[in-house]
Amino acid sequence: MKTYSIFSLISISFCFSQHGVSDEPSHTITDPYLKSLVNITPEKKPFPPDPTRYGMNLKTGKFKHPDLTPEQTQPQPFPGQLNYWDTHSYIHNMTVEAYYPITVEPFHTWQNIVDFDGRRYLYQYVRRDLKIFDITYPKQAKLLFTKGSTWGKEGPSPEVNPFPPGEMMGASTIQWDSKRQHYIMVQAYEVQRFGLLHDKYQEPEKVKAIRAAPHLKGFKVYAMQGPLPDQWKLLATRTTDITHPDAPIGQQQGSGVRDIPTFSGKQLMFVAAAPSADYALTEYPNDLYNAGYQSWDMSDPENPLFLNQLTVPGQRVNNRWHALVYQQNPRAGNRTSWMGARMSLFIPPAATSQPPQYGYAAMGGLGFYSVDISNPRRMKTIAHLNFPPSVAGTEGDFIDISQINHTGHVYYSGYPLNEDCWEPYKHIYQIDVSNPLQPTITNVLPRPRPPKQAMFTDFCQRKGSFGPKRTGAYTQPGRARKGIIPYNFYNAGLQVFDVSNPHKPFISAYFVPPYAPDRVHPSAMGNLSHSVYVEYDRNLFWLFTNHGFYLLSSPVLGKPQFNAPTSPWPPHE
Repeated sequence: MKTYSIFSLISISFCFSQHGVSDEPSHTITDPYLKSLVNITPEKKPFPPDPTRYGMNLKTGKFKHPDLTPEQTQPQPFPGQLNYWDTHSYIHNMTVEAYYPITVEPFHTWQNIVDFDGRRYLYQYVRRDLKIFDITYPKQAKLLFTKGSTWGKEGPSPEVNPFPPGEMMGASTIQWDSKRQHYIMVQAYEVQRFGLLHDKYQEPEKVKAIRAAPHLKGFKVYAMQGPLPDQWKLLATRTTDITHPDAPIGQQQGSGVRDIPTFSGKQLMFVAAAPSADYALTEYPNDLYNAGYQSWDMSDPENPLFLNQLTVPGQRVNNRWHALVYQQNPRAGNRTSWMGARMSLFIPPAATSQPPQYGYAAMGGLGFYSVDISNPRRMKTIAHLNFPPSVAGTEGDFIDISQINHTGHVYYSGYPLNEDCWEPYKHIYQIDVSNPLQPTITNVLPRPRPPKQAMFTDFCQRKGSFGPKRTGAYTQPGRARKGIIPYNFYNAGLQVFDVSNPHKPFISAYFVPPYAPDRVHPSAMGNLSHSVYVEYDRNLFWLFTNHGFYLLSSPVLGKPQFNAPTSPWPPHE
């Protein structure tokens, strides 16, 4: 039997693209909302790029990214790439204080830190998998509690102490309720995509199953009387299907709450959500919803009240104005781009006791918005920025707001979804929002480079994914550092940027962890590190990888503290 190299197959696909061959399975689309999306957009799904137009430049030692690629779940090797998983680590201006070879899940997890009675607890979780660690003394972290699976070389273990059907640990925000003198936890319940739907354009039964998901689409509110789940009391359950607030499970519409809610523990909460199925103008193959933002009154945690839905042009099907705006977007019809919110509004900490006036929105292929939230019952957009298409990958889901009160800048980024740099590089855009009515892109952060002792000159050669993810959660213990932004960078590990001078940002410290093929299932090898969480009050980084998590310190944060915390987190204000 004749065989073909990966480059031959790419070339064959590229030839088909030049002759206009389309694989749009329109005859299989039965979902009316998805059919409406397809009917108003041309078919222009990206084809694999010409392999002669991207790859390593042997003279400069740098990698040239493709201009445009489809979504891909398989490795895409190229000449000059390592043919093995690099088991070396690289470090600069940083110290590894401890390593814990425990993996909740290798692809993605959320984290929270909460203090009870002088002890500090780390929650690491994703949907049905949860672990709780006692990190009071971070060099002697102890695993206290497990629900669900633990991942290893053979994949996920059988579930232990499982959640009931339809239940999970949703992405959570935890804050102190000064009136009631206990913590309030809000858990997001979002429709599942990964592991269920691969291509909505070809899998009508799976699309139908997600529409009728057998779990809440919305959020739950708990009173936390202690660190373990049996000490949490359910206070309220709400659906983000605002048109049918009493709809039972299975009949609720929309996406539910996406990612972590923005909640300060006081009156207001903001979440990312598509309230109904007609928020369907998104190309991404395993997502059905183009989410906007909702505001909720949380002054009584037992009775959350819906206030407002913020919708921007280009989100809804069966609406002439939305369709017209969407059709002008260069991504329309590419069957690849994420459109709409992935995370909630990013709201800077108020400089005074007054409620915040502005929030900032990262909406994927729809771009960046400044949002006036001074009246949460009538949120409105006041400014908008578009960015050059960067397909595939997520083009904008995160905004770091830690420097806004120092330099007036925020940092906007997406993240890679294809491995082996088989997509455009995901820049971190520096945006001046000192005048929220006129945001301006002023710079991009420098691309991380390997140290001289590495056996490669560009991180793309290291295999796996390369690019920015996020700088942590909405809230992390203590206060973010002036001029310091720590990004998780997948196969480049933790990269700490010094942005004290916005005109000359640079990387001041890094830790690039080793690959661990002896501890990681092959399906997850390329997803080396996926999250950083920072204890600013103890000057500690936690880096979460596909083979466990690392405790790190660096002079850029200050002298690390390994004793019990002196002030509770979240603060009891």
